[in-house]
Amino acid sequence: MRRRLINSTLAVVLVVIGVFGVSLVIVETRTISNSAQESVDSEALRLISVVESRLLEDERITSALLSQQIVSKRYALVKIPGRAPIELGVQPSGSVISSTAEGERGERVTVEESRSAVTREVGRTLMIIGAVALLAIVSAVLLAVRQANRLTSPLTDLAETAERLGSGDPRPRHKRYGVPELDRVADVLDASAERIARMLTAERRLAADASHQLRTPLTALSMRIEEISVTDDPETVKEEANIALTQVERLTDVVERLLTNARDPRTGSAVVFDLDEVVKQQIEEWRPAYRSAGRAIVRSGKQGLQAVGTPGAVAQVLAALIENSLMHGGGTVALRTRVTGNQAVIEVTDEGPGVPPDLGARIFERTISGRNSTGIGLAVARDLAEADGGRLELLQQQPAVFALFLSRTALNRQEPERPVR
Repeated sequence: MRRRLINSTLAVVLVVIGVFGVSLVIVETRTISNSAQESVDSEALRLISVVESRLLEDERITSALLSQQIVSKRYALVKIPGRAPIELGVQPSGSVISSTAEGERGERVTVEESRSAVTREVGRTLMIIGAVALLAIVSAVLLAVRQANRLTSPLTDLAETAERLGSGDPRPRHKRYGVPELDRVADVLDASAERIARMLTAERRLAADASHQLRTPLTALSMRIEEISVTDDPETVKEEANIALTQVERLTDVVERLLTNARDPRTGSAVVFDLDEVVKQQIEEWRPAYRSAGRAIVRSGKQGLQAVGTPGAVAQVLAALIENSLMHGGGTVALRTRVTGNQAVIEVTDEGPGVPPDLGARIFERTISGRNSTGIGLAVARDLAEADGGRLELLQQQPAVFALFLSRTALNRQEPERPVR
């Protein structure tokens, strides 16, 4: 494209120079020739007038007197009837410019000048015109190169941007070129890059969330299947199979929830559910893991609470908190349910060292973790809680107390708080 722009600009300039240059040369040549002819004519008239005035006064006419009236490089021949011709200068050879003037008494003056002088003058004019034309061509080439670079460089940048987008690098460049059409293309490419970046981020986030959230249910499901494979008791097989089916349903709910949040995090499927059932199910699911670690998991607080939310999402939030206590906490883990205002609250606490002071304000950020973990669990738990209108907070750092706040309905029954093991 650069070469085409330069060639087209140069072609236009050459055409303009050809048209106007040739016309100018023709005009200048004629002007110089006419000027030279007029000068010779004027000199012939001047000589004849001098000769006539001398003749009228009967004065002597000499070559010395007349030579002062003509240009030194010209030749003049003066013929007076009854007298010898008078020659002034050297008669030129070849092509000449000639002019003849006659007086009233028959005197005749002929002035000649070599045409080579005119040719030299035309040559100088042609050199000036050629120099100007060459300067115009050089200026046109420089201007064409500049314009070509101004247009082709942005196009090259835009092509590189498109290639980067195609290779999976969606970073927008936010570079503009001062050309409205090219800037429009750059705007579209930057907008596309931002959309692709958001899509890639959402996909990576979904993959990370799915990997983290499905790990625990799959591990528990594999443990149930192992229990079934090593037992011969039909009742045990039936019990473990029912538990496995329940876990498969929870696993399906987790997958659907993750996909729903990936499409639109604001979309929820909140219903009124029994909070006791979710808490009980989580305690039963995690008790074997805590028993293996030599620790206990207990529950206390109000019972018979109903909350508004998605049971599967609430279960995942509690699972994330319980797993976090298992990995980073210590001692007994307690789940306490209570009521505050129009909200039901589930607190999860343990007897460990708690959350480090430098992580307290950032504990729910992705990739933030006090130990060698992914740092995704609490962030996903917070997103799940907020999707149904709830919230997840760190009430206390040492020891760590996490609280899940959910909207609630009226209490079905009032029972005293008591620990449940």
